[in-house]
Amino acid sequence: MNREPGDQAAVERAVAERTDAPTSGETISLDVRNLGPPKPLRETLERVETLGDGDVLVQYNDRTPKFLFPRLEDRGYAYAAVETDATDATVTAIWPADGREVPVDERAAAERGADEGDATAT
Repeated sequence: MNREPGDQAAVERAVAERTDAPTSGETISLDVRNLGPPKPLRETLERVETLGDGDVLVQYNDRTPKFLFPRLEDRGYAYAAVETDATDATVTAIWPADGREVPVDERAAAERGADEGDATAT
């Protein structure tokens, strides 16, 4: 599989055109394809904590991150799979739901108890 995230400009255009992700902030890329479980889940959850209002995290994975999705919902994030020929990765766009930034204290409290049993999550 290609280790490069692909044409980032094309992926960012696909995110803007095919999702409800905001376009007013920064787009941050995170390629977790070379990480073994549970690192993709943890890296992504750590990175979304840094998102500001209007920012979007674009995650490149080698598979659909099905264990990530409920965690994002619990923390107040929206997400969407992005189909594009610009990369051979599974691309997921993640952003604070309703354009709101999730308070850090809520995320930290949820994080403390959530990741302990996820040895197989991606």
